[in-house]
Amino acid sequence: MTEALREPVTSSPWRRFLPLLLKLTVSGGLIWLLLSRIDTAQLWAAARTASLAWLAAAIAIYGMMIGISAWRWGLLLRAQGVRLPFTTLTRSFLVATFFNNFLPSNIGGDVVRVADTAAAAGSKTLATTVVLLDRSLGLLGLVLIAALGATLGSRLSDGGPIPPALLWLGFFGATFMVAPALLRPHAIIRLVEPLRAVHPTWIDERLARLIAALARFGRAPGALFGCFAGAVLVQAVLVGFYAAIAQSMQIPVGSAELAVIVPITLIVQMAPLSMNGFGVREATFGFYFTRLGLPLESALLVSFMGAALIMLFSVSGAVAYVGQRRRFHPDASCHG
Repeated sequence: MTEALREPVTSSPWRRFLPLLLKLTVSGGLIWLLLSRIDTAQLWAAARTASLAWLAAAIAIYGMMIGISAWRWGLLLRAQGVRLPFTTLTRSFLVATFFNNFLPSNIGGDVVRVADTAAAAGSKTLATTVVLLDRSLGLLGLVLIAALGATLGSRLSDGGPIPPALLWLGFFGATFMVAPALLRPHAIIRLVEPLRAVHPTWIDERLARLIAALARFGRAPGALFGCFAGAVLVQAVLVGFYAAIAQSMQIPVGSAELAVIVPITLIVQMAPLSMNGFGVREATFGFYFTRLGLPLESALLVSFMGAALIMLFSVSGAVAYVGQRRRFHPDASCHG
């Protein structure tokens, strides 16, 4: 009996390690395949010719995106009566960005944001609800831009990894899923009714907080619209980020084409198949660049340089994390 009890414990690390191993295999395999088709020496030589001024502009543009993202988050928090300084939210978002780029998944950043606002919100449930809604509206904005770009793009509108019709279906489907939760939050009770059998008191307490939070969002359409508009603006800024990178190496790809490529690349990376999108991102860039008549080397230059600059920028989150001496409102009580 003792051995039977110990078996799940010893096998658990393998169950956690296997998905990581599969992601490493997919990322490594795709990158190896792509690099095997180009002259890596030529790729490195081209990267060394990049304009430092344009790369600095790209980093500044990415910093602008972080600021807009923190502003969006603040809008949703204020709709819940939680007011935190913009600098505080920006610092937390920087830390979250660091965790997203240096952990095997992008869930870690959301955990940071929840932890940093739970005390001020007085509830982990409320803080989590705000972050999840921020994520949901951000995803809606991303899919909308991808759908518009894939539909209107003059040279990239006739197919790709994700067809325009599927993108529009995803946008409207997600909208119809989010809207009822905000307009009729009590309908969620029926969806989670089976969970009450596990721990009715615990579930009921958090469900009441969730419904109250969604009801407050329903009474604050301005905050929701502002957050969604900010999500669309974030995508436009990201297009500018990659446009600056392409310009730094004189790669002839326009903003109109990047407005198609960048959002779809971000959507493809959401599939939990790779390590932080490595390999999948480069393959998607390569697919579109070659359709534009550009060499695969150009696609890899833009993709790798973008990833390198993002990781370089996210180091500022590590500095903010180390320098942070206390959480938000540490003396405030925080419930579940």
